[in-house]
Amino acid sequence: MKDKKIGFVGLGRMGGNMARCLNDKGYNVAAVFDLNQDVASALATEVGATSCANLAEITAASDIVLTIVTNDAAMESIYFGEDNLLKDAAGRIFINCATLTPAIHGRVDNAATAVGASSLEACMASSIPQARNGSLFLMIGGDQAVFESTKPLLDDLSEALHFVGPAGKASEVKVLVNMIMNINTAALAEGLGIGQALGLDLEMLMKVLGQTGARSRVLETDGEDMVARDHECYFSAEHAAKDSGIALKLAEASGIATPLAQATFDQYTKMTAMGLGELDKSGIAELTFKGRALG
Repeated sequence: MKDKKIGFVGLGRMGGNMARCLNDKGYNVAAVFDLNQDVASALATEVGATSCANLAEITAASDIVLTIVTNDAAMESIYFGEDNLLKDAAGRIFINCATLTPAIHGRVDNAATAVGASSLEACMASSIPQARNGSLFLMIGGDQAVFESTKPLLDDLSEALHFVGPAGKASEVKVLVNMIMNINTAALAEGLGIGQALGLDLEMLMKVLGQTGARSRVLETDGEDMVARDHECYFSAEHAAKDSGIALKLAEASGIATPLAQATFDQYTKMTAMGLGELDKSGIAELTFKGRALG
């Protein structure tokens, strides 16, 4: 697998660090592309890759292309726009890592198959440090044989790897993961906000929460940041709103009522509308603590 030429499309917080991770592990990161050409040029210099001027060049220069884009519209553009990854793509494998709707993953999979290429969805949990050190949690959807052929590379990006099923199924699982995570984050922000208003010692409160049924992974990752108002972005409020919104549409199509997911979506949508979408999801505490500028 390490003899394969690897390309990256999307070099933000996750994509750039995944490229660095594979480069450190001896992979041939041969080509990179980002709409921000300065970012692409800097990373290309760092890992010894070519900064490509267009998407067709990425495909030509790569055996395997990993894409990490922000939303369905971006995915639509890189696969079905005038300049796209599927031109002369026979034999290539595309691994798509963003949290998107199941429908776009299915459409890309069908289009790749039609031109003699292959596509996997590799939905990611975890964040920037895990992308950098190769300890992501990955949920894979697509053809199982393609998964098996790329498993060494996926193993080197992850500490936990799950094949979920056909194209679209991994994104369903990932959206549910993020929906529940977002609900937990919003609930923690409300609990700590009430604790502050009651005059409770928040350090003590978090310790108690961590030793009872209120314990959660979010308490460990976001609790101190909520109290300290440290909202350096690892998973943005804008992305939280997007993913909860996808979950709501899946729930509606399935006939499932989701009042908690709806309330959480509304909170993160409010943050985004206020121009705070780039804050970490922990920034939702700014809506719940008394005396804060947003509360």
